Amino acid sequence: MKEQHNHNRYSEIVRSESFQKLLAKKKRFILPMSIFFLVFYFVLPIMTSYTKVLNEPAIGSITWAWLFAFAQFIMTWVLCSLYSRKAAEFDALSDRIKAETETANQRKAG
Repeated sequence: MKEQHNHNRYSEIVRSESFQKLLAKKKRFILPMSIFFLVFYFVLPIMTSYTKVLNEPAIGSITWAWLFAFAQFIMTWVLCSLYSRKAAEFDALSDRIKAETETANQRKAG
């Protein structure tokens, strides 16, 4: 019986407007960041395999390939920092959804 009750509560939460807004916000953030990450990540091996562009010297004897590879580390840290900040916002929205659900359940019970 308890499992059925939890399933019903979960179904209510999933159908709620607040939860749908949370999912939409996460998708609007995560999808473009993931695409950017993957493109930026795979450009280096593709360009070094099929072109000579990154073999040109950029600073002294350091080639563009080395700078691009170093930029990938920076990009990873930046994206991680951005996501960590955004995750705090997602957590706040999740807490609000939980509070709304608890309030609604208390009204039903009381």
